[in-house]
Amino acid sequence: MTLDPQRLVLVRTTAPDGVGSGYLLGPQLVLTALHVVFPDSQWAGQVETQVGHPRYETGLVDRGAEVCWPDPRDGTPAEDALDVALLWLNEPVATDDQPVRWGQPGGVVPVRFEGAGFPAFAVDTESVAQVEYLRGELPAVSTSSSGWVLDCPVWPAPGRNAVRPWAGASGSAVFCHGRLVGVAVEDNKAMDWRRLHATPIHEALSLPGFADLITRHGHPGTTSLLEDVTSETTAARSDSGEVVWPVEIGPVPTLASAFQPRSALRQAVDDARSSGAAVVLTQVLSGGGGVGKTQLAAACAIDALRDGVDLVVWAAATETQQVITQYAQGAARIRMPGATGQDPESDARALLEWLATTPQRWLVVLDDITDPDGVSRWWPVSRSGTGWVLATTRLKDAHLTGGGRTRVDIDVYTPQEADAYLQTRLTSENMIHLLDDQTAALADALGHLPLALSHAAAYMINEELTCTAYLNLFTHRQTRLSQALPETADTEGYGRQIATTLLISLDAAQAADTTCLAAPALHIAALLDPAGHPHALWTTPPLLNYLTAHRTPSHPHEPAKQTQVTSGQAHTALRLLHRYALLTCDQRTEPRGVRIHALTARAVRETTTEDQQALLAAAAADALLELWPEVDQPHPDLAASLRANTDALAGHTQDQLWHPDAHPVLYRAGTSLLNAGLAASATAYWQDMTTASERLLGDDHSHTLAARAHLAVSYGQAGRAGEAILIEERVLLDSERVLGDDHPDTLTVRANLAVSYWEAGRTGEAIGLLEQVVADRERVLGDDHPDTLLTFSGCLRVVTLGDPCGMPVLCGTRMVGA
Repeated sequence: MTLDPQRLVLVRTTAPDGVGSGYLLGPQLVLTALHVVFPDSQWAGQVETQVGHPRYETGLVDRGAEVCWPDPRDGTPAEDALDVALLWLNEPVATDDQPVRWGQPGGVVPVRFEGAGFPAFAVDTESVAQVEYLRGELPAVSTSSSGWVLDCPVWPAPGRNAVRPWAGASGSAVFCHGRLVGVAVEDNKAMDWRRLHATPIHEALSLPGFADLITRHGHPGTTSLLEDVTSETTAARSDSGEVVWPVEIGPVPTLASAFQPRSALRQAVDDARSSGAAVVLTQVLSGGGGVGKTQLAAACAIDALRDGVDLVVWAAATETQQVITQYAQGAARIRMPGATGQDPESDARALLEWLATTPQRWLVVLDDITDPDGVSRWWPVSRSGTGWVLATTRLKDAHLTGGGRTRVDIDVYTPQEADAYLQTRLTSENMIHLLDDQTAALADALGHLPLALSHAAAYMINEELTCTAYLNLFTHRQTRLSQALPETADTEGYGRQIATTLLISLDAAQAADTTCLAAPALHIAALLDPAGHPHALWTTPPLLNYLTAHRTPSHPHEPAKQTQVTSGQAHTALRLLHRYALLTCDQRTEPRGVRIHALTARAVRETTTEDQQALLAAAAADALLELWPEVDQPHPDLAASLRANTDALAGHTQDQLWHPDAHPVLYRAGTSLLNAGLAASATAYWQDMTTASERLLGDDHSHTLAARAHLAVSYGQAGRAGEAILIEERVLLDSERVLGDDHPDTLTVRANLAVSYWEAGRTGEAIGLLEQVVADRERVLGDDHPDTLLTFSGCLRVVTLGDPCGMPVLCGTRMVGA
């Protein structure tokens, strides 16, 4: 088995700084480090544990514990005793019953490792300890007094007040390729206590009593057998084209705090899946905003990985091109034959063909489908019966059912689930005293809506407000809101609860906001893609300048500060909004490091005036353009995220990005689709752009001509040369009439038309037009201009050598901007 976060153990003793980590090997058996329970060469007087992870369905379970190996009754361990211990819990803890497998790293090449624990540097101001995912490389050839050296990419800052930053991580189980290989035990003094070491588990397996305890009291099937773990064999498989499974493409979203398993819904999903026999069954999780569709799908994906599925692909499906991009990445990751990375649509189709026939187990999640027709060509099937598809959507479109697809409707929490959520969420933060006799009434007032409950719980924790107090606040604010958001305007039936909890939380966030940036930051985020935008966007001058000019005044009658906002202050504002559950800020998920729920975003936009939105739209568009790399290909994930966010921004702001002219980011998004080889998506995009430009700017506007030229390029890329020629001939005539024969854009259109003639087999016309372009560019731009040299090079190869490869060189001169 791989690392299971639900088996993490926080170990506390009565000793000073008595905090460590551990891992559950059996219902009552915990692995930890000896020095955690034997500090300063004496046994700890009392040992308490907390088993589990706050973001998983089992929650946190408190248990008393005592040391069972080495046995304290045998006296004091020797000074050179192995730094490993086993604890016996006073009551069993229920988890899955997968046995731990043991390993011994070897070879010369470092082996990747993972683990999780509770180091001191992860402690925040709101909790005693926080989980930190440990990862990096274990170089078996490196030596230390403990055994293994762990090279982590995370090097925490030196601890304050003599506190060692890794303190608390001692006892963390260390896994390599699914095998438990060691126990984190110390940090390195020579490196300022910032480098971890681990005790090899194979040494413990050879000692009296240890192997007996784990085989008798570990989860069923636990043995003391040891497996070799080397990177040489892994690297050899990788170099030969063999994939190291499992593979996760996405990544899968993290489960929310106090996530509820929703057993009845999971059973409905499992029942629908099991009835599909050898044909893939797609469960369409259909429900309104904020009901927890994505979280339920994420739980299914996480369980699939834990249960041994070989491939999980998580694709945001609001735009078809996002699905294609994820499929293409999947094809590259599993080394599909012919997947070159140059043609995403071709690579995506190759993945679908593989999914249809492979005997390996897979799961594809299509999250938040908004265009069933567009996605229909990209539904995977499994003729071998080893794969399945899970989709989420707000739609109840007939296209989403049939063909082996079953819809599972998702509603709000049941009263019991809502109560369990509040109980678990507040208890995990040591705020159980906030629960009172109005807990059920509060859940009822919030409509048992998961998103509204999330807003409310975060507010109650941060403000230390009881259920009764929050209910009074909610009732008062909702009464005021009813005039602004009448029931007739609430199309989904949830808007009023969300708007109310949003306003309450935003008021509290602003009160705690030392930067005065929380409100404007939230309004910007609400215009972008709910699936996430780059955190790096908040380092760009356009957004920082907007925040500087639109700080919220500290007091109603005082002017706002005008000092320049820094990226650090912007991050502080985002983390404050994160604390109040108004958005998620996690830089580890770049380039989608900042996410906001679609329903929260909608409620924010409804409080934004048209004038405010115009300024917000311009700032966001400028920031996207600023962040966009000059060349997309080295940054495909970033480019895909920027395209999705441009689409979301344009959709939310209607025509505001077209005044006074089309914003350049609209053209950059379209050329990015062309550069990515997404011909079908590019064609649809430029058709829409051409229509919008004709409607808003007029047929003869230079931006309209540019949009038509791009549409022609997309037709050419899709192999539709005849249609490309018709458009380019019209654009050339219009450009000569509107811009003049010698305008650079007119020259570019001629070059594009020459390319299209050549691709259509009209060689004589292509060469004649190409020679004209060379002469015109020499005359207008000069002999040494890059466009002149490029055109001349292509012409020379075609005319002199008859080289058909000369013509595609001219593609670089195709119109790429307005």
